[in-house]
Amino acid sequence: MPQIGYHASHEQFAPSRLIDLVQQAEAAGFDAAMCSDHFHPWSDAQGQSGFAWSWLGAALQATSLPMGTVCAPGQRYHPAIIAQAAATLGEMYPGRFWVALGSGELLNEHITGARWPSKAERNQRLLESAEVMRALWRGETVSHRGAITVDQARLYTRPQTPPLIVGAALTPETAGWMGGWADALITVSHPIDELRGVIDAFRAGGGQGKPIHLQVQLSYAPTQEEALAAAHTAWKTNIFSSGVLADLRMPEDFDAAAEFVAPQDMLGPVHVSPRLEDHVARIREYAELGFDGIFLHSVHPDQERFIADFGAAVPEMRR
Repeated sequence: MPQIGYHASHEQFAPSRLIDLVQQAEAAGFDAAMCSDHFHPWSDAQGQSGFAWSWLGAALQATSLPMGTVCAPGQRYHPAIIAQAAATLGEMYPGRFWVALGSGELLNEHITGARWPSKAERNQRLLESAEVMRALWRGETVSHRGAITVDQARLYTRPQTPPLIVGAALTPETAGWMGGWADALITVSHPIDELRGVIDAFRAGGGQGKPIHLQVQLSYAPTQEEALAAAHTAWKTNIFSSGVLADLRMPEDFDAAAEFVAPQDMLGPVHVSPRLEDHVARIREYAELGFDGIFLHSVHPDQERFIADFGAAVPEMRR
């Protein structure tokens, strides 16, 4: 049976509120949590961008939930720093923290002023970053020259068991490549046939038997009209292909790209319904694909209602 997790959206909510919400999620019956890690939100309308790594220490202390985040080492973050941060959380909260790695988005990474590499170059530095992080967690003194540079780095504070490195993939091509080196996979909700393609590619690429996780965007409100309006307001900038999302620079660029996105265009990228049973049925379809964890992200601002209603329905989602 999959874990049902709560997604804490740092783009939409202040970190102080997210602490309260993740505590509510645990009390309501959610099994786990995860959060995003952005320097900028995708849209000015989203309006927040708390620092995930500060928040994670507080959230792990405030709950007993297993928890993780998705980040992009190699540009905004040096991989040795991510390795140190993850090792510290792993030492403080044994067995509860995982880190997902992706190739990143210009939206967050351009702040360093460095050149934005091609997707192939970003994948290369991502793999090197993962290798460096694992070596540091083994207690090695690491020097490396390649897509990233490391000079005699050694971690003195390490957890007994290193955190899982989860590959964050949106396409079958990336998932297949990650199957050979990631400990697990996380992807986002797509039509069932597309998700099968991502899962099959990960397993065929070396991920057979490794955990797979899913992040699900949904909008839940008292009426269909309100749910659809909330999805459009909060998430219309996020429905484009991964290639587009990776190369836009600022929130206003995302807002410009989404200028002609209509409310009806949200149906599909976001599961929109006022009926809890509709959402439960969709989540059970995802569970049947074999996901080990399903993290629910309601884009509607009323998180309290979502947490209470979906938390009560967690046992039904697993049937």
